[in-house]
Amino acid sequence: MKRYKKVIAMFLSCSMLAGLCACSKTDDYNSQTLIGQVTDINGTKITLQLGEIENGEASPEMPDGNRPQNGEAPPELPGGETGQNNEAPDKKPQGDQQTPPKMPDGNMAMGGFTSGEETVTLDFNEAIIRVESGMEMTDNGTIENITVGSILSVEVGENNTAKTVTVKLAGGGMQNGQPGGFGGSDEVTQGTSANTLDSEGKYSDQSYTSNGDDENALRVDGAKITLSGITVDKSAGSSSNTEDGDFYGMNAALLATNGAAVTIEDAEITSSAQNGNGVFSYGNGTTVDISNSKITTMADNSGGIQTTGGGTTNAKNLTIETSGSSAAAIRSDRGGGTVNVDSGSYTTNGYNSPAIYSTAAITVKNADLTAHNSEALVIEGQNSIALENCTVTGNMSDTQGSSSDENVHNVMIYQSMSGDADIGTSEFSMTGGKLVSQNGDMIYTTNTHCIINLSDVEIVNHDNTGYLLRVVGNSARRGWGTAGKNGAQVEFNADGQILEGDIIVDDISTLNMTLSGNSSFNGTINITQNAQGGTSVENNAVVTIESDGVWTLTGDCTITSLTNNGTVNFNGYTITLEDGTVLSK
Repeated sequence: MKRYKKVIAMFLSCSMLAGLCACSKTDDYNSQTLIGQVTDINGTKITLQLGEIENGEASPEMPDGNRPQNGEAPPELPGGETGQNNEAPDKKPQGDQQTPPKMPDGNMAMGGFTSGEETVTLDFNEAIIRVESGMEMTDNGTIENITVGSILSVEVGENNTAKTVTVKLAGGGMQNGQPGGFGGSDEVTQGTSANTLDSEGKYSDQSYTSNGDDENALRVDGAKITLSGITVDKSAGSSSNTEDGDFYGMNAALLATNGAAVTIEDAEITSSAQNGNGVFSYGNGTTVDISNSKITTMADNSGGIQTTGGGTTNAKNLTIETSGSSAAAIRSDRGGGTVNVDSGSYTTNGYNSPAIYSTAAITVKNADLTAHNSEALVIEGQNSIALENCTVTGNMSDTQGSSSDENVHNVMIYQSMSGDADIGTSEFSMTGGKLVSQNGDMIYTTNTHCIINLSDVEIVNHDNTGYLLRVVGNSARRGWGTAGKNGAQVEFNADGQILEGDIIVDDISTLNMTLSGNSSFNGTINITQNAQGGTSVENNAVVTIESDGVWTLTGDCTITSLTNNGTVNFNGYTITLEDGTVLSK
């Protein structure tokens, strides 16, 4: 399933400036997380070019004190952005080497690294090196995982040494606005196929298998095909490049590509191979319509249905079960696309494997969505999840999974800065159905602008210490923006909705909450200080209660302002506004 996303809180250290012999004061870097791109490797000594992430966020404080002011509004939304990276390739893809979907100008978040003038050199001899792949982060990396061009996140220890290093991108990303590698091939690389259908036809009761490396069991290439009662088994075969598997469908059990139109009915599709996604729809003009079928995947980075590069997937009444990590049942990745799901059961068993991971426009109706060891839903960047009459359950671990150290939650809405999703407004809407969290906060938002619409949803949190909604910045150790500047901006609309629980907003974030349509909220809202010490922004918590709305306090609250056309039940508690006014009754 997708990638949690990717790290990029990057790195720095002492730099020798030619002519002036002005070695940067290494003490100034102690205990900081720095951003940089590798320019030279000499044994365990690594030199980095310091710089900025393309959306304008700068590396943490420089020795000369030229740190940007921390409380700037978290990432500004670029004007005139289009949707997910769905632009058509420059030319019609040919064979296995295609042109990847264009990246939107100026929006390559994580991949958009712009170097500054300063370089630093750190000793990596005793560093703990972590490598992030997909939604996973492994702690068994070595210095061999770092190459010239890599973008790193480095926590600096004492005496000019690297303490903890995360390899965000190996050898690339966008460099000064020019494309480099992003872990996968610069061109679309889909490997080979054991069976290829490339001319119009109908096929029934056929079996397609593969145990080869980088090989699809079945590929439909640019053709209109109907498949009925088939079995597809990707029983073995390794993937040489996780990103090519995630982005382009290499090693998937069934890959539709090059504008194919594929109808699949009553199929059974299984995969035991890593990076062995079940059914993969890649590229603009490619459409997969699949119904009444069963998809089972066993290994890591192996989603049930995967959509990327502007493809379309329409699914009805599927039974999907995945067991690996980074293996969402309904999954999208770089380039996004459109996914429509109606009815069925979608279950994940692995860590970092939500039922839905969205870098696309994903709509699901009348379905059961269950993540046994992960949050239930994730939206990254300018993308969406819209649910209608669904039962959704998540159970994120406190200790397992690559992002549990940042926050434990059931729904996550964020921007990873990985380059897989445009910077922009995330949207989560749910009408009817049930949203259940076994552990942690119900909804966690960070480093993005988002709109949340809830209507007539039964919300159940079995963790009585979890927040209903957490609107905050993050540590940036995983690359989700710059510490102190990576808050969230949330528009939360409850219409005919019962809400229970507490809401927290840190002072670099904003919440605009509206209760309407006979909505009721039992809980508190409080503004807290950003954990990374960012400078406060305005309008942290603005609450509007329409004529039929009711807010019942369960504790004292601090908010920016209140427009009350409905009812507030104080229960002996108070609301303190930004101007110092204390409301009570």
